[in-house]
Amino acid sequence: MELVCLDLEGVLVPEIWIDFANVTGIDALKATTRDISDYDELMKMRLSVLDEHNLGINEIQEVISSMAPMDGAKAFLDDIRSRYQCIILSDTFSDFARPLMKQLDWPTLFCHQLVINNGKITNYQLRLKDHKRKAVEAFKALNFNTVAAGDSYNDTSMLNQADQGILFCPPQNVIDEFPQFPVVKKYADLTELINKHFLL
Repeated sequence: MELVCLDLEGVLVPEIWIDFANVTGIDALKATTRDISDYDELMKMRLSVLDEHNLGINEIQEVISSMAPMDGAKAFLDDIRSRYQCIILSDTFSDFARPLMKQLDWPTLFCHQLVINNGKITNYQLRLKDHKRKAVEAFKALNFNTVAAGDSYNDTSMLNQADQGILFCPPQNVIDEFPQFPVVKKYADLTELINKHFLL
């Protein structure tokens, strides 16, 4: 059976932290997994900046409530889900994702969870370290023929594990470091590569 695994931010929706950084004017929060490969280092920096500026979950959720999927994302996802099983594997948090998942008609999402005390984000709980790769590994053990698509450093281990990995609109530094993956920048081209793999 065919299974498509997709990253969320940068593939289907804009980067939440970048939108939040633009609203707050805090440039440090523009850093993402496109820039910093160590996720724990990135999240500790983010939590430190939030604490420094006395910002919490309410301020972030207010920004998220005004966000929308990327142009063409819902039509792309609807088409993929009509053909194949599809799961979104993301390093975002369930506390962030619900408004965006609603706009995408509630696709299956595996992600992490924040630790929140009185509106302040004090820590985060990973579903599992390197959960994207381990999820794809488990799906393959269940005899799923798996295509995975993502855009950042934290996607590359899942792309390596999949039967076919694809980079979607990645930054040049990721392209340069992972030349083994085909690169596409349009949903039509991503759909074409997914269909091509499953028709082989």
